[in-house]
Amino acid sequence: MIREPAVAGAFYPAGARELASAVDLLLSAGARPARPALGLLVPHAGYVYSGAVAGAVYAGTSIPDRVVLLGPNHTGLGSSRVALSPAEAFRTPLGEVPRDEPLFAALLDAPGVSKDAAAHAREHSLEVQLPFLQRARKAPFTLTALCLAHLSYRECEALAHALSAAVKETPALVVASSDMSHYLPAQRAQAVDQRALEPLLALDPALLYRRVHEEEITMCGVIPAVVMLLAASALGARTAELVRYAHSGEVSLDEERVVGYAGVVVS
Repeated sequence: MIREPAVAGAFYPAGARELASAVDLLLSAGARPARPALGLLVPHAGYVYSGAVAGAVYAGTSIPDRVVLLGPNHTGLGSSRVALSPAEAFRTPLGEVPRDEPLFAALLDAPGVSKDAAAHAREHSLEVQLPFLQRARKAPFTLTALCLAHLSYRECEALAHALSAAVKETPALVVASSDMSHYLPAQRAQAVDQRALEPLLALDPALLYRRVHEEEITMCGVIPAVVMLLAASALGARTAELVRYAHSGEVSLDEERVVGYAGVVVS
């Protein structure tokens, strides 16, 4: 079973040549020496809005041959709150990315994890990361894709523990897909997003979880971000760096209702 592209031609170009050119341009614009990382926070809007932030993150990251993608469930489809894609590969206009069979099997044994194709069928947050990974690595890699609904903090800890244990011997890059605040005036959005970024950059997943919920910050991928931070910390993470911050108003010129985008590298 192949997971076919759902948002090609909408969030990013549908043609292989056009897509490769667009991604390469975004990667080159953010070029810096590539370094290994344990986790990333990367936005998932259309490339015209958040592609520069994503490009800066991926351009400075050495992509290993195993990648775990964690994204929120925007569509509400599926029956599992921790939905593991059963697809044997994800297809993009640039080619197919195969499933990581050992990690897939290991996570199926984890509490609360279920195979759920429906949750992934129309979800864009993971799909839009793949062309960046394909062009940044330019070599084969395997994928484990998890679409996450709302979880308690204890459930986040359990998933992160299972994930970090499964990749301890053979390292993987854990990518959390998330935009920041939604539809606030630009100045307010930046202040609110700073409140969420402070605990993230301090490697404090408990405070990130609590602050986003208590202050009602509309960070759609806070659960993936918390799981990523917990897993990266278990694997020895010591630092988190904000690579770039932006918002949609910089492109749309509408400063009254913006979406924030942050790119963070955890190593």
